[in-house]
Amino acid sequence: MSPLGELLAAGRDRGVYSAAAWSVGDAAATQDRGWTGTRSWGGEPLDGSELWDLASVTKPVVGLAVMALVDEGALRLTDTVGDHLPEYRGGDKAELTVHQLLAHTSGIPGQVPLYREHPTRASLLEAIRLLPLTAAPGTKVQYSSQGFIILGLIAEAAAEETLDVLVRRLVCDPLGMTGTRFRPDAEARRRAVATEDCPWRGRVVIGEVHDENAVVLGGVGGHAGLFAPLADMERLGRSLAGGARELLRPRTFAQMTAVHTEGLGLRRGLAWQGQDPKDSPVGQSFGPRAYGHTGFTGTSVWVEPDTGRYAVLLTNRVHPSRAGDGITAVRRAFHDEAAAPARADRSAQRSP
Repeated sequence: MSPLGELLAAGRDRGVYSAAAWSVGDAAATQDRGWTGTRSWGGEPLDGSELWDLASVTKPVVGLAVMALVDEGALRLTDTVGDHLPEYRGGDKAELTVHQLLAHTSGIPGQVPLYREHPTRASLLEAIRLLPLTAAPGTKVQYSSQGFIILGLIAEAAAEETLDVLVRRLVCDPLGMTGTRFRPDAEARRRAVATEDCPWRGRVVIGEVHDENAVVLGGVGGHAGLFAPLADMERLGRSLAGGARELLRPRTFAQMTAVHTEGLGLRRGLAWQGQDPKDSPVGQSFGPRAYGHTGFTGTSVWVEPDTGRYAVLLTNRVHPSRAGDGITAVRRAFHDEAAAPARADRSAQRSP
């Protein structure tokens, strides 16, 4: 087993998750990949075909679809919420822009458990419409799943397609991500890795989106809901490492992955997390231009443009409980090890 495999197996031994899968490589090839553990505690061993709840890694995949709509001319970053969603006109979100939603600078609060009081899709969407802003637009980074729910609605309106169809057409099909989907069917759910023993649902969640707001929305949201196997996340990682030329024009991709929030507290691209100088979820082994995204269930994809490398990590760290923060150290150690070959190459190049 490779050092990455040993590191992730040790995380399982400590009870951080029952399952982990990984892939590290560049645009040309995968250089290290594998899996360890069982689909649930006491469940079947992994065989590499598993379906993982990506959680908020859904956001940059939806973001890629949004930027593809920009390339198509169906959407502009300066478009406002009110331009596409008539029900928002006259409210405090009417003039928020697509750019602000993508960069998490809209002022819409995030991580609000609206599902507790709004058990239907219509009720939850109305609650989001009425949710008061908690920051002036454009003044600070404030991570907002609610903002990405609205972004998904805008994309649907602009493309006149449902979000699941839109993501498949603009991201999954061009990359050959045939196993990636919202709302897995019964056959796919049999390959899913378990997530939380959910108090709200009264059972262990397997093959159904973990995020409760996404459940109420029917399993499809701009913020969460995608499931994918390791092989598809490798395809995404290789594409990103190569500039995502299958998906976006070079200028559009450069704009998406650049930092748009300098001086606003956190480094954010458009739908991507930037490499913060401290407290980065992946540590400091990746360079300042690195970008990626993490998911609450224990997933992440990260890219280092200066070395052309990607790193995919998939775990079910919320199984059986979301309590505990062991994934923080595992994730940073994983990315330290993933970046080691590139650091060695740079050192060798500097040697006389």
